[in-house]
Amino acid sequence: MHLFSVFITGLAWVAALLLVATGVMLTYEVVARYFFTAPTIWAAELSQMCLIWASLIAMPWALAARRHIAVDAVVGLLPAPARRVTESIAMAVVFAFAAISAVYGARIFYDSFERGRTTGSMLDLPAWINELAIPFGMALLAVQAVIELIRAWGPEGVPAATHGSCE
Repeated sequence: MHLFSVFITGLAWVAALLLVATGVMLTYEVVARYFFTAPTIWAAELSQMCLIWASLIAMPWALAARRHIAVDAVVGLLPAPARRVTESIAMAVVFAFAAISAVYGARIFYDSFERGRTTGSMLDLPAWINELAIPFGMALLAVQAVIELIRAWGPEGVPAATHGSCE
């Protein structure tokens, strides 16, 4: 589990860099378009690709770091055994959603890869580049959900709610 944790932390840093790259590309596009009347053919599409990949590869880290959105007003008041059960149910749902998304996403990716589909934009990149992010990110999220499920029943249990803190 430690090696996987290091891997998803590395991916979270890659996601952060992709978000910075998105900001740089879009800033360049705005300056080029409005100040020099010379829009690019690449900035919008590449920034969209960066946003897609950043979102999907950061999800497992967000789950492990408890940075996902959670409505825990009631769950936080429950005793530890009940929190373990609610955490288990939540992680089972996350796992099911991520696994189903990964399977269907892999089918879509493979179909686009096999057929040679492109984005249809001026840059006309292969569509599978963006579509690969879904099975990849969702498979990692499914693995992290299993890790969180195991962690919930371990000696540390489920952490108590932070009640809105941004630690």
